[in-house]
Amino acid sequence: MTLAAATAASAAKTAETHGFLSPTGVEIAFLLVGLVTLGAAVITVTTRQLVHAALWLVVALGGLAVEYLLLTAEFIAWVQVLIYVGSVVVLLLFGLMLTRAPIGRSPDADSGNRPVALAVAAAAAAALVWVVVDAFRTTVIDLDGAAQGSTDVTGSILFRHWVLPFEALSVLLLAALVGAIVLSRKTAKGTPAPEGDR
Repeated sequence: MTLAAATAASAAKTAETHGFLSPTGVEIAFLLVGLVTLGAAVITVTTRQLVHAALWLVVALGGLAVEYLLLTAEFIAWVQVLIYVGSVVVLLLFGLMLTRAPIGRSPDADSGNRPVALAVAAAAAAALVWVVVDAFRTTVIDLDGAAQGSTDVTGSILFRHWVLPFEALSVLLLAALVGAIVLSRKTAKGTPAPEGDR
């Protein structure tokens, strides 16, 4: 028996014995990382300390990158780390520093609209799940074709179909940064502006 035949027989035997109630180590790791990511996301939107919210957002986005790695989509995982963890969160922290946001607990961070916010979040989540399930209901993955997480396929899809949303996001982030700078340069009422601002 050749090595290829032995490998194929071993894979077939593993596929036969593997089922829903006997998860592999990768599936267990995926579930555990998903739970940590979900917990970090919940803390991000419920904490009253803005800096802590930004740092928990790093944990949530990093957890998503690990999930992509477990799905063997290495390119998407590193894009997640470089763009979201490395750029977006740094931009958020930079905006917090420029606007002189309080470092400690912010009593005005809770508007008292938690039930409404929870209802809107649940409705948005349900709509998102429905749209994704409806969009991919009839999708068949070609296991013999090119890997969907490869750099070639991902780059082709990104720059062919998603160029406009990608550029719109960059303009949005630039507008947020400019807004933070404008807010930081505003002087309090009755306080004379510095010499350089006159």
